[in-house]
Amino acid sequence: METPTISVTDQLEKLDTARKLVLGDAAYYPQIVQVILPIIGAGARLELRRWGADFLAETFASPTLATQQKQGLCLTVLETVKDMFEGPEEDPQVLKSLVQTAASIYPLVFRHIITNAADSQSWERMAAIKTRVLRMWDNAATGVRVCCIKLVQRVIQVQTPGVIADPRRPEQNEISLALVPRDHSLIPPPNLEAEASGLLDRLLNVFHEEASDAVLVTATLNCLGVLIRSRPSIANKIVSTILNFNPLKQAKAPMTPEKKVLVKAMERTTRALLLNVNKTNPTSPLAPRIQQYVDNLVRSRMDIFEEGSRKRAAPSEPTDGLDPSKRARLGAEAPISTTVPLRIPPLPPGPTSIAQLFTVTDDVAFTSFDVQQLPLDMVIQITLPLLYRVDQGHFDAAINVSRILSWSDGANEEQGVRTRYQTLSQQQPAVKMDGAMDATTHAEDEDDDYEPDYQPAEDDEQILNKLETAPPEPEPVHALAPFEMPPPPPLTDLEAQQIGQETITRMFGVMYALDDVPSSRQARMGINRLAASNYDRDAWVTIISRLATRASASLDHVVDDIKEEDMGKSLTLARPTLNDTVREFLYMHIIEDFRNRINAAISWLNEEWYDDRLRERSGSHAPSQYEKWALKLLDGIMPYLDAKDKVFTRFLSEIPAIDEKVLERVKGLARDPERVNLAVTSLHYLVLLRPPVRELCIDALEDLWRNYEDAKSAAAKVLMRWRPQALEFEQKPNGLKLESGNETPLPSEPVQSSTAIAT
Repeated sequence: METPTISVTDQLEKLDTARKLVLGDAAYYPQIVQVILPIIGAGARLELRRWGADFLAETFASPTLATQQKQGLCLTVLETVKDMFEGPEEDPQVLKSLVQTAASIYPLVFRHIITNAADSQSWERMAAIKTRVLRMWDNAATGVRVCCIKLVQRVIQVQTPGVIADPRRPEQNEISLALVPRDHSLIPPPNLEAEASGLLDRLLNVFHEEASDAVLVTATLNCLGVLIRSRPSIANKIVSTILNFNPLKQAKAPMTPEKKVLVKAMERTTRALLLNVNKTNPTSPLAPRIQQYVDNLVRSRMDIFEEGSRKRAAPSEPTDGLDPSKRARLGAEAPISTTVPLRIPPLPPGPTSIAQLFTVTDDVAFTSFDVQQLPLDMVIQITLPLLYRVDQGHFDAAINVSRILSWSDGANEEQGVRTRYQTLSQQQPAVKMDGAMDATTHAEDEDDDYEPDYQPAEDDEQILNKLETAPPEPEPVHALAPFEMPPPPPLTDLEAQQIGQETITRMFGVMYALDDVPSSRQARMGINRLAASNYDRDAWVTIISRLATRASASLDHVVDDIKEEDMGKSLTLARPTLNDTVREFLYMHIIEDFRNRINAAISWLNEEWYDDRLRERSGSHAPSQYEKWALKLLDGIMPYLDAKDKVFTRFLSEIPAIDEKVLERVKGLARDPERVNLAVTSLHYLVLLRPPVRELCIDALEDLWRNYEDAKSAAAKVLMRWRPQALEFEQKPNGLKLESGNETPLPSEPVQSSTAIAT
């Protein structure tokens, strides 16, 4: 029975279904690629080959597919891609996708060959594909040639030495010739580097041709940006070639719209590439040349393409043809001025305001506008340009004109501002005098018309009766009392705590700002100096330290008794106080950069120690804050100390008190072999310069000598001077050393002197 054949349409539908599957989940790529390779081979129908070539190009360019999976798949598809390239007169669309696939898998195959020199078959297939692409680079269609340029760029990038970021992890480094061993049998580096140099010259040859294809030039420029950025060894050669290229050399008249677009595209791409190079490496020796080239390119583009869009220049001579510097033309007459004469409206009857005095127009829109609504600076900005543009003749006429205009119904006089003012100044005294005479006459008339009414006088009895029946007089209104704001509502404990934290945050914001201010070298004053007298970082450290140590006692011992009736117990829960909050902020501030802020730590601990002494004098039984925060600071900075950190030694030497707990932290450094010397050096410094704790430090050194093997030699040198009896040994005949304090010598062996020292 014959197997039913599936039509091409049905096959394409199934292939599209498989493509949607891998686009949704990249884990299916290996299975789908294995299945479709027999379907899209060199002997398949054109439609299937097109779909297959596009799918392979999409697969190896997909960002969702891991590089390890791509490297495994590239070896699988090599044979199929090679067979499809060798087909006679292959379709351009298929060739474009195949070349893109080859450009994607070339670095992957190269990495595989670096570690697998015996796999010569895979490299021969890849070399055959590369040779086929280079052969059709000059003769194929434009779209195929653009894809060939991309493959050539990948070959040059891979076969040129790059930068090795981490030699210990070659799989994480960029694929380049630097990863290839010098004695590689299959891909010798000298041969590959010579091939890459020749391909680069061939790639740059497009800039030396007289009539270059704009599409190929643009594609080449886009590929060169990657090489300039990733391969510094060839960057200068590429940039120098571009600087000798003129993208506007083909802008010759006549220019068709298509040619104009292509030339503009070349110019824009060239300029963008060079600007990006200058932005990436502004200190390059070629930076001035690049900037000059870009400036010249911009000017040339404006001269060529923007000539038609510019405005016509103003005429160089008067348009009326009566230039006085030239010979007068016979019969020429001066042009008649078309300027409309200024018409000034007459003043309205009655009193005249300042605005009416200076009004020289009858436009209602101007006269009704209130200029006082505009701010003064805006009025100045508007007025000055307008005064420059006012016609001089109109301006003089508005000030000085005085003429009589005739109309059909009579005559009216037109006056300028100056004439108006002079006329009004002459009429104003008469108006004032007339007004005064009218007022006097009116007052005399009122006096003549006054006739007072006669009323008989009241006797005493009538006055008393009227007073008795009169309503009581209202009480006099007293003066208002001073206004007082009502007291604010009391703050809850949570609100007070939040406000306190915000205040502390702002204070530390000032501290962080002062960290950036360089400290000026000033002579330090003595012990009787006034603390926090300067607005600098040290002053703020003093303020914050004393805020943490000497705050109000009412804020320092707030406790709540929470009774648990079920358990029959009373628990005392201490709330976080302002002091503890300041201390936590100060601790975090120091730990963030303890090397530069060690002075703040020392100043703070001195304040804590002094506050503990004041509490002891007052009979307080509060726990010691100095011991708590000194140990916490040590625990915070010790994990970040290095072997030669002198800041730690200085910190130990300047804090006010040292006890066994502090020295236990110091001895803990000896657990790290690299920091043993730091622990011994710090203890030796304390032995020399802090006599009150000398015995404690010598005990710590002896403990290091006895219990830490890495510290024996360094600690013995110090103990040799300060406690030599700790180094007493008993030497056995066979060379074994026994401590005299712990071992009893054999009777047959003489007991050595107690002054023997082990070095």
